[in-house]
Amino acid sequence: MLKLYYSTTSPFARKVRIALEEKKIEYELCETSAWDDASPVHAANPLGKVPALTLDDGTSIYDSRVIVEYIDDVSPVSRLVPEPVRQRIAVRKWEALADGACDALVLATLERKRPEARQSPEWIARQRHKVEAAVAEMASELGERPWCNGESYTLADIACGCALGYIDLRAADFDWRGRFPNLARHADKLGKRPAFAESAPPKS
Repeated sequence: MLKLYYSTTSPFARKVRIALEEKKIEYELCETSAWDDASPVHAANPLGKVPALTLDDGTSIYDSRVIVEYIDDVSPVSRLVPEPVRQRIAVRKWEALADGACDALVLATLERKRPEARQSPEWIARQRHKVEAAVAEMASELGERPWCNGESYTLADIACGCALGYIDLRAADFDWRGRFPNLARHADKLGKRPAFAESAPPKS
């Protein structure tokens, strides 16, 4: 059985968990901390990051984008990434935007964990600006459409929902729901899906 190394707060691991659930693939969840030198994730991923997916033959796949691509290819259940080139690129662009927002927020969070005297307010502000710009772009791209890409649920929606959930966790003072009601409605709709509800990050 597939084995997924993850942490409850990682938006990238959540993206993989949702993809596995939506594709109805059986797997084992292995919660771990990449900060723990004894964590088995270091054997599965030389970069020491979650998520990492160990296959039945013992080989591992890492980086959420690579894992999701593998998942989408091995299961015949509805595609998360469309095959037509133009649609596929549009979905991947959404994923890059959402992942980029999460990357920036991770950097800002790590900076805040340093001793206060050594923190760089300018660096934190720069990362925060990236997050806010990414969310504004997502709101603009979504508009009043039912889904992020076209008329069907795709990886674009998964990536978007995971990014917004991570913002709620790490930047609760950012009132993106008030500024972008279309994204708020979309996030609420996604949150009703079992895969989203079951993988929701902790409240704090």
